[in-house]
Amino acid sequence: MGTAARIFLAAILGYAGLVKIQDLTEAGRTVALYQIVPEGYAQLVGGVVPLVEVALALLLVIGLATRAVAAAAGVLMTVYIAAITSVWVRGLSIDCGCFSSGGIVTSGAERGYAIDIARDLVFLGAAVFLYRNPRTRYALDHWALDSKER
Repeated sequence: MGTAARIFLAAILGYAGLVKIQDLTEAGRTVALYQIVPEGYAQLVGGVVPLVEVALALLLVIGLATRAVAAAAGVLMTVYIAAITSVWVRGLSIDCGCFSSGGIVTSGAERGYAIDIARDLVFLGAAVFLYRNPRTRYALDHWALDSKER
């Protein structure tokens, strides 16, 4: 189960990050639509978050620092859930930009928010599981941890 959770989270984070890296300017615009960070910082956040997602994905794929990476992924998912909830509560109609370039949605965003939050809760659950069970198969953690125990 731990190996599956590790690879699952890596795939999700890697895909999300790579989609956003293709157009970092648009990623910044999407962050600005959330109206949470000052507009001047939205471009910075939109540029940094995809790089963090890809870095976490790579570490998960190779299984290095799994507990720390799972904790970071859990924090990221919690922030995403809070941001989507904030947008929903404030009545904004935007595409979350999680796996796309994002943007303003004309109608039906409310149904999408519930799905986005539910999806991110599943990802958060995988991160928590992995945090509690960081030793997985085919991970560099085995090599690093086992060499310290000798």
